[in-house]
Amino acid sequence: MRRFLATTAFCAVALSGALTITPAHAALETGSHAPDFSAPASLGGHEFTYHLADALKTGPVVLYFYPAAFTKGCTIEAHEFADAIPDFKAQGATVIGISMDPIDKLDRFSVSECRSTFAVAADPTGKITRSYAAKMPLLHMASRTSYVIAPDGHIVMSYASMSPDEHVSRALAAVKALKQTP
Repeated sequence: MRRFLATTAFCAVALSGALTITPAHAALETGSHAPDFSAPASLGGHEFTYHLADALKTGPVVLYFYPAAFTKGCTIEAHEFADAIPDFKAQGATVIGISMDPIDKLDRFSVSECRSTFAVAADPTGKITRSYAAKMPLLHMASRTSYVIAPDGHIVMSYASMSPDEHVSRALAAVKALKQTP
């Protein structure tokens, strides 16, 4: 019982944002090849199958992992990405968020918190999250980790921080720099 209460308290503190777990860096380094994946996704509450390879055919992809839909930090981050979607589109980039939440929860999250401006994908088994080294140890959730993937499938930016504060600005700067590279 004591272990259960300690685990429950840790999860509550972590989700509330009072505990900051900051990895030194995202495990997939700049220059490495991004693992391809397909996943159930939702955009504006409409479900579809997201394919990374297909998205890369149209331009760079901002792929961000977040712990859990409707938590404080994840809501802040979703709002910030939603506000920046016109800037990402102007650079030819698309945004996809991934969590280990079930798709029915993400249907609601994609409408309310993502403001129907970008897709979120479900990874309930954590397979994709692990392949991007974004799984939190001991918890069934992703760490807050962002990547920018060039159309050739290589990672040009990786950033991991449980604070949502710099993910959007760093991703947008990387997308702009990618567009300016000959």
